[in-house]
Amino acid sequence: MNKQISVYILIFLAVIIFLPSCATTVTISDDMSPAEIIQRAHESMDRNRYSAAIQYYQALAERNPNNIDLVITSKYHLAFIHYKQKKFDQAREGMNDVLSYYNSPDAVFLPQHFKRLAQIVLENMEEKHS
Repeated sequence: MNKQISVYILIFLAVIIFLPSCATTVTISDDMSPAEIIQRAHESMDRNRYSAAIQYYQALAERNPNNIDLVITSKYHLAFIHYKQKKFDQAREGMNDVLSYYNSPDAVFLPQHFKRLAQIVLENMEEKHS
């Protein structure tokens, strides 16, 4: 009986330790600049902390809805996170959303590298995951 209780205690402790790492909530202060938010998002991505990176990119877009460069930056990186997580339907939808911004007369003013990167990711998904 004592051995069984010990096993349950170990399982309980493992769950307590493991759960916080699954549902990371980041604190993004109101005075963080877009550059700081992007930097923190990249750092999170480098550590495979996708949940944190998603929160940073969502905050970037929400705080800067009138800055199309930052919105596209956010949308591209969110779609790329889905791609890295093998959530290909969400990634495809996100990349197509990014590309939709380039179907306007003002597209010449947008950051062109995201257009090409989105096309490359979509081509890669088409080749490997269709």
